[in-house]
Amino acid sequence: MAMKLSLDALLNKTIALHNHLCPRQVLGVRMGMLAGEILNLDLPQDDKRLFAFVETDGCFADGVAVASGCWLGHRTMRLMDYGRVAATFVDTDTAEAIRIWPHPESRRFAEQAHPHEESNWKAQLIGYQSLPNDKLLGWQPVELTVSMQEIISKPGLRVICSRCGEEVLNEREEIVDEQPVCPACLGEAYYQQTTDKYELVSH
Repeated sequence: MAMKLSLDALLNKTIALHNHLCPRQVLGVRMGMLAGEILNLDLPQDDKRLFAFVETDGCFADGVAVASGCWLGHRTMRLMDYGRVAATFVDTDTAEAIRIWPHPESRRFAEQAHPHEESNWKAQLIGYQSLPNDKLLGWQPVELTVSMQEIISKPGLRVICSRCGEEVLNEREEIVDEQPVCPACLGEAYYQQTTDKYELVSH
């Protein structure tokens, strides 16, 4: 069972990743902590029961990861690049899912609580650590439109793309004319080759 950590302990962990602390890190940590309360899970997890979708990257995502135990490297986190400071947490045992986002007035509440700070940023940094959940965050149950089974896939599955010859993991290939083809070769690549020539790294 994971050992429940205090807010200060979790913030220290995210500071260690970034060598600083910012309001978005605090928001990420507070969201992860709230997810544990609502879903009745001991977080940060030491297994892979909880899965998190984060809607932006950077400091916020690391705050969520530290508090929840969901990490990209553990295949328990996925970036949905919407540019929003929000996250959806899925209990993969029960299929219960909740989405958490900052309260629309959270900045104002923080600045009102700490009016004598040197900047609004500093007031937010301090305020986000002390505001009650109902003044900092909003949440609601949601139903996923993506398949967790397809996202998680099965361990050890891999094929060779019949077009580029590269390995494809986690059932991300499509079968075309009875042959596996990777997403890039199907036209979904985020890059464009500048030459047909390539080199393999040699030692």
